[in-house]
Amino acid sequence: MNIEIINIGDELLIGQVVNTNASFIAQELNKVGLNVVRITTIADDVNEIELSVSSALENSDSVIITGGLGPTKDDITKYTLAKLFESEMVEDEVVLDNIKKIFDHRGYVLTPTNRLQAQVPKKCKVIENLVGTASGMCFQKDNKLVFSMPGVPFEMKQMLTKHVIPILLSYYKPSAIFHKTIITQGVGESFLSDKIEEFELALPKFIKLAYLPGPNLLRLRLSARGEDQKEAKQELENQINKLMPLIEDYFIGFDEGDLSLVLAKLLLEKGESLSTAESCTGGNIAHSITINAGSSNYFKGSVVAYSNEAKIDVLGVSQEAIKNNGAVSEEVAKQMAIGAIKKMKTNYAISTTGIAGPTGETEGKPIGTVWIAIANNKGECVASKHNFFSSRENFINRTTNECFSMLIRWIKSNN
Repeated sequence: MNIEIINIGDELLIGQVVNTNASFIAQELNKVGLNVVRITTIADDVNEIELSVSSALENSDSVIITGGLGPTKDDITKYTLAKLFESEMVEDEVVLDNIKKIFDHRGYVLTPTNRLQAQVPKKCKVIENLVGTASGMCFQKDNKLVFSMPGVPFEMKQMLTKHVIPILLSYYKPSAIFHKTIITQGVGESFLSDKIEEFELALPKFIKLAYLPGPNLLRLRLSARGEDQKEAKQELENQINKLMPLIEDYFIGFDEGDLSLVLAKLLLEKGESLSTAESCTGGNIAHSITINAGSSNYFKGSVVAYSNEAKIDVLGVSQEAIKNNGAVSEEVAKQMAIGAIKKMKTNYAISTTGIAGPTGETEGKPIGTVWIAIANNKGECVASKHNFFSSRENFINRTTNECFSMLIRWIKSNN
């Protein structure tokens, strides 16, 4: 069963708003075995909406639309769909009652413009919106379903998961879809592709391999699709077992999403803690950790020691180390990590000091140079030098992933 997603909004096309709705819908559909074949972004334009929906109905079994259901004049989706499905507009009492309750709760006066949101096409099945005033709609044509939801993400999400997906599953039999993602680090995409070429060419037709490069890491995603759930899952595991010996030198972890979660799992299993001392990464390592729920169970804190004074006064880096070696050096990186261990009394610490650019290059230390150190509370400390010459943002992200990778490997090697 194939589904097409259509996201409506001029703000999406000009890049003013990032289209997070598409990725969320696709992920949620995939979880339950519903296949997305196309995602289209179009303008708030009657002709574009009519053309896109008509085309989607010809090529897919169902269509999911977001956007254009608000109270303002540029919100034209429901009127366009009413025209497309040859339906008159009527005021829905249940929708109107919901709008009144929301306005009363917020202390707002219901205006004639807002009351228009209770107008819906007569031929649609109304989908309730418990967190907003724009109701969703479901149309049926030739055994195909067309859903229209608000573009506001938190409204769309509850409507999709509580109403739209259950309706789809009552109409269509889902396929078996399984994914397994392997995180690798320290190897380029083309090199790894050559290394596992024979494996890739021998994959069964219902299993696909995708390369997903990121800043200083590479994910391999194996996807199995089929009618037999047990068979698809088992064959996916068989192929993973064949692949692992080929990539064991670069393997970091499975499925967790990013390296911060791989590291989190390790620390939680061991009951150990982490702190960071950051200069050139400016707190990005700490941000990547604390964005994950439950990080307070293993992460104690971070010192962003951007200046030499902060390195000396807060982390205890010696003036002599900076004077003799420079702030971007192995000795300073090590002293920063050891200082974080002492300051926050953690089992491990990560430190970074480098030149993110685009200025700051000195003799022997070009832009992109970074020293990374990791230390533990047993008095051990190691450091490594890298050059991630790139944009400032990419430099920070690559350095962050390298830090996680270094500590993951160090912890595993000491187990």
